[in-house]
Amino acid sequence: MTAVDVPGSKQQRSMRLVLAGVLLAMLLAMLDNAIVGTAMPTIVRDLGGLDQMSWVVTAYTLTSAISTPVWGKLGDLYNRKGVFLASIALFIGGSLLAGAAWSMPTLIGFRALQGLGAGGITVGAFALIGAMLPPRERGRYQGMIAVTMAVGTIGGPLLGGVIADHLSWRWAFYINIPLGLLSLAWCWWALVLPAATRQKVRIDYAGILTMAITIASMVLLATWAGSTYAWVSPQIIGLAAVAAGSLAAFIAIERRTVEPVLPLTLFRSRNLTLATASALVTGVVMFGAVLYLPLFQQTVQGQSASSSGLLLLPMMLPLLVVAQIVGKVMSDTGKYKIFFILGAICLTLGAALLSTVDAGTGRLPVGIYMGLLGMGLGFSMQLSTTVAQNSVELKDMGAASSATTLFRTLGGSLGVAVFSSIFTQATQGHSPADRDSYLSAFAQGIAQVFLATTVICAVGFAISWFIKEVPLGGRAPSEDTPAKTTAPAAA
Repeated sequence: MTAVDVPGSKQQRSMRLVLAGVLLAMLLAMLDNAIVGTAMPTIVRDLGGLDQMSWVVTAYTLTSAISTPVWGKLGDLYNRKGVFLASIALFIGGSLLAGAAWSMPTLIGFRALQGLGAGGITVGAFALIGAMLPPRERGRYQGMIAVTMAVGTIGGPLLGGVIADHLSWRWAFYINIPLGLLSLAWCWWALVLPAATRQKVRIDYAGILTMAITIASMVLLATWAGSTYAWVSPQIIGLAAVAAGSLAAFIAIERRTVEPVLPLTLFRSRNLTLATASALVTGVVMFGAVLYLPLFQQTVQGQSASSSGLLLLPMMLPLLVVAQIVGKVMSDTGKYKIFFILGAICLTLGAALLSTVDAGTGRLPVGIYMGLLGMGLGFSMQLSTTVAQNSVELKDMGAASSATTLFRTLGGSLGVAVFSSIFTQATQGHSPADRDSYLSAFAQGIAQVFLATTVICAVGFAISWFIKEVPLGGRAPSEDTPAKTTAPAAA
């Protein structure tokens, strides 16, 4: 009996059981950076290397972004289940080694290994959801994805704080091992997909190399520009030149190769191109909000840093509610364009209101403004992946999923880099010793960050109007359709 043959509520229960294992792995990848960020002061005290601290995060982000399209393509070429399990195993191995790190350089190297696994987990989860569910049915499970994101965003800092206060920092990594093994066993047992049959598979090594150079240059450019190095420094100009040159080479290679790692033909679809652009916008908003809103609440409004994850509740709760509603309506009607538009309106309005904050703005107004951002993210965040997957054949599901995931990650990295430069300029020359002046400048910096966010969201609003309403299909394609969902079998 196939997944689509299971009647009514039994089908939903079995599919939710399978997806719970997939999303547990996705939760691990989301939690990791937040937990490690909270534990970083303790790590530095033990291992030293304060000047290398930023690389603990950068190494993870960099390898995660670089590997995302590669994992997506491997899933398309081979069995998606096997590739997904391999990424979980790699993440577990990286976590074990990172927890045993004996110096800052070794920790950075093992974090890079973790990032490789995390890239496969994220894109693999989205591709598996796309392969297991017909387009119309994916909306019903958006709530599970939204819950995963909310738990990762809120729970990561809370869990990291507990580990930092009561356990060794090494448990920031060791905690991934039992949860990862549970997810690995769960997915191995419950998730069954027939192997994809491909003939004469060719690995696009040249495309992978040039893509890796391009992404690495862009992420380093976003990380260093305006902070480590000046925008017009030789290092930043050199990185920009390398990124431009490798991107040109990547495009030339992808046009000629038989099995491109990121098929450029996908972007002939207007909807897929616009969906990836929308993913970039939501990445900018999500990363910027998660980073700067708790800073404002803690520094200007005097809220407790020990519960930093809870400070995002005004944003995450509306996200959860709206995502549930959108998923149900989208599954019932097959329509989605209106949600892109509503999401862009809420994001633009929320960012615009946050750009008006100052040192005297109270908690209630800020909470309302955050709620608008959360509603906007609830409307639009998962739609990008759904629309991208609906625009391609099943054989390219991984590539389409990796495209939206990659653009969301790059959008966050690029946005945070620009925001960091804006914020630094606003607070430069203001000492915390002069509290009133410093808090005023701090609030002004946050306001300017969200003014820039407003402009980006307005672009997203314009993009949303050009998305074409292609009704979501009601049947799953035959290739890679789950043969079972609850009985153990080899893929």
